[in-house]
Amino acid sequence: MAPRSGAEASRILFVRNLPFKATGEDLYKIFGRYGSLRQIRMGNSKNTKGTAFVVYNDVAAAKSAMEALTGFSVEQRYLVVLYFHPSKKRAATDLVQKREEVEQLREQLRMAQQT
Repeated sequence: MAPRSGAEASRILFVRNLPFKATGEDLYKIFGRYGSLRQIRMGNSKNTKGTAFVVYNDVAAAKSAMEALTGFSVEQRYLVVLYFHPSKKRAATDLVQKREEVEQLREQLRMAQQT
């Protein structure tokens, strides 16, 4: 699978399938080879364990890292590296909220029709 480029590129990478015992230092060693890093935020809750956000200072470094590290093996786990787009995340969250609102309105309508 070819990595996204152009308008879809971002300096923020979302990494999945990390070994649970990987540390921030491990990630700095792996991702730091491709450019200057601003920060790494690792998931630490039950739902986010094994994931991380890697933020580069520029898009070119993030693109290089994504191209090199997608499928890279760390402790027999193959990394999944994607560009992170907050607007897409927000859109998905908005959709879930809208569905919940619609369901609540349907329930209110059912209750009103029963009385």
